[in-house]
Amino acid sequence: MRMRTTGKFFLAGAFAFLLAAVPNAQQTTPAQPAQAPPAQPAAPQQPTFRVAVDLVTTDVIVRDSRGQFVADLKGGDFEVFEDGVKQDVSSLVLIHGGRAFNMQALPPPPAQEGIILPQSRPTSDAAGRIFLIFVDDLHLDFRNTGRIRELFKKISKTLIHDGDMFGIVSTGPSSLSIDLTYDRQVLEDSIKRITGSALTPTEIMQSSSGPQGPPELRYRAHVAFSTAYELMKNLERVHNRRKAVIYVSNGYDFSPFENSRYGNSRFGGQQIDPNNPVNPNTNQPYVDPFSVERQGQQFADADLWMELGELTRAANRANATMYTLDPRGLVAGPDLDEQVDTQEWGTHIRKTQDSLRTLADLTGGIAMVNQNDFDKALKRIDSETSDYYVLGYYSKNPDPLKRTRKIEVKIARKDMQVWSRTTYSLRPPPAASAK
Repeated sequence: MRMRTTGKFFLAGAFAFLLAAVPNAQQTTPAQPAQAPPAQPAAPQQPTFRVAVDLVTTDVIVRDSRGQFVADLKGGDFEVFEDGVKQDVSSLVLIHGGRAFNMQALPPPPAQEGIILPQSRPTSDAAGRIFLIFVDDLHLDFRNTGRIRELFKKISKTLIHDGDMFGIVSTGPSSLSIDLTYDRQVLEDSIKRITGSALTPTEIMQSSSGPQGPPELRYRAHVAFSTAYELMKNLERVHNRRKAVIYVSNGYDFSPFENSRYGNSRFGGQQIDPNNPVNPNTNQPYVDPFSVERQGQQFADADLWMELGELTRAANRANATMYTLDPRGLVAGPDLDEQVDTQEWGTHIRKTQDSLRTLADLTGGIAMVNQNDFDKALKRIDSETSDYYVLGYYSKNPDPLKRTRKIEVKIARKDMQVWSRTTYSLRPPPAASAK
């Protein structure tokens, strides 16, 4: 098994931290006389409850009946509901043509005692597009390396414009970990280093299998998901911008080619009739020696959707939108030198494409799978990341313990098409430290 460290982003210089310190008041107690009066019983202390309220942000795209973006809305034109409870809009930023305009700023933090700071003038017009390019080369075919590089050249030409900030991270041997930058030459140099290293169907079927499927396959997926999850956590620090994650991968399937791995390929290619399970080599009742391992495979799909759910919840907390791209394009049958059952191949392709659709659908993006026209999809991403609003509010949810909340955004004007994020999830509580 090949081991490697997970790539991480250090978004230096791109984060704004607001630190508010509360001065600690100290009281001095005068000296006690020689004979102090008997101490009075202390009154029972009332418990103190502290509730931390975080700013919730969500992107909103508003178009008129002709499909044109509406750029003249104010804070009073929006109504935001969380679990049916109306919220007060605290901030509103318009991103129009890739530039940010502060329409409604957050109230300033309380001034600290003894410190006098000049008031800073907020920037009303600044570059506002941030792209994170996630190259999951552990799940990209080596034979498609040339096609993959051509796709990234289209991304560089169609999507990344002058003035856009972008970063790149990979999961495998391409070894890309580029901090946010404006230098397009960095992107061009990175494209030359991208190389696919996914397992082939033959390598998967010939690899060892355990109760949870091929260990190497699970390990690669864990590296990809953990790298993406850490990226989402870092993106939470970037505010008032829509973070577009260009997620390039062939998708995921935790238990591919199950019959070939456990059945026919290990019994001389003989087909076992499930209605009459007889071993054709001995004419004796067929006993599956891998029945225990097969039972574990039943949970493979559930494990995959759990991993995808955790990643999408982290993306929604960071207000990051995933646009998934499958460089395989319109997928036909397997390569001629791959001895894969046609039906199993089709099931494998469907699962991998569905995993990419899930990442995009649950974060408000689009999935470019099973298609060869990448230009049209890239132009749509360019449009969606150039014109939108960023709404912010402090949650007044009546149930503070509810982790997943529903969001609904309405516009006071008529005949408007509104797109916005529909849910977000609170960060899970930290694990209890071991004593």
